[in-house]
Amino acid sequence: MNETITHLKVPVEDKDRLACLGPDGTAAHVIRTMKMVQGCWKLPILFRLYAAPSLRHAELKRDLSGVSQKMLTQHLRELEKDGLIQRHDFEEKRRHVEYRLSDQGQNLMGVCLAMRDFSVKHSATPKF
Repeated sequence: MNETITHLKVPVEDKDRLACLGPDGTAAHVIRTMKMVQGCWKLPILFRLYAAPSLRHAELKRDLSGVSQKMLTQHLRELEKDGLIQRHDFEEKRRHVEYRLSDQGQNLMGVCLAMRDFSVKHSATPKF
């Protein structure tokens, strides 16, 4: 059976393909960003921190019912490593740590809210 290779017939130059699909292309950056928020609890954490200026670990655990201590800690560490949240340790005798969105996290929330708006509008469109 002869397979037809249509993608080679599309009149797009290689440099244009690399701009979209190459290792530094548009798709790679979008995938990188999606991996930063990949995980069951990362988006809920980010949205919760967007709603409140700063929260303690226990407040996040209480607000996100169903999250385990291990998963909350793991996702907080990953979000901090990716630069989306900031951890502030008050270095008091009784442990006091608060989390807040970083500037990068604030910027990402604009994208997340736009995605939410898209989802709301898209779900209302008729399906053909």
